[in-house]
Amino acid sequence: MRTIRRRGAYLRVADPGWRDPLDGRYSRARGGRWNPPESFPVVYLCGSIAVARAVVLGRLEGQPFGPEDLDSRTAPVLVAASVPQDRYVDVVTSRGCLAAGLPEAYPRDGARRRIGWSRCQPVGQAAWDAGAPGVACRSAAPQSPPGGEELAWFQRRGRLRRRRTRAFDDWFWPASGEVT
Repeated sequence: MRTIRRRGAYLRVADPGWRDPLDGRYSRARGGRWNPPESFPVVYLCGSIAVARAVVLGRLEGQPFGPEDLDSRTAPVLVAASVPQDRYVDVVTSRGCLAAGLPEAYPRDGARRRIGWSRCQPVGQAAWDAGAPGVACRSAAPQSPPGGEELAWFQRRGRLRRRRTRAFDDWFWPASGEVT
């Protein structure tokens, strides 16, 4: 697999009731795009607020309500975290996608269908088994902006440094004049 260097500020869309939103045990139990259930701990992060918004909209897809209907006290919060510099498995570049065994058009296949978790989890497992710190990838959130990225940070040891938490109404709605 190819690698790509990443570091710095990332964002976690989290349930406001989680005691530690930067704890990968949530995904270890339930699984996620890059880890099967009951496997290894991963903290799923967004590269920008626009990607975080797309993640929320993706979670609401098919529901009879939208983000405007959420109760601000129980709606997702946004947790800013600092990610250490490292070389993550590359699912950002076309060459990286191909090297990981995914289509060059990831997160879509050649027929423009979304690639499901079942195709990504073996890649994540192989990355975990190889000792990689995580997977840097193009965002698979349906309304993610072009070039939007996510980072699956593998919690092998230690914790991510939490910078701040923002309530839903303080981060989800674009400010006047903000480019999304």
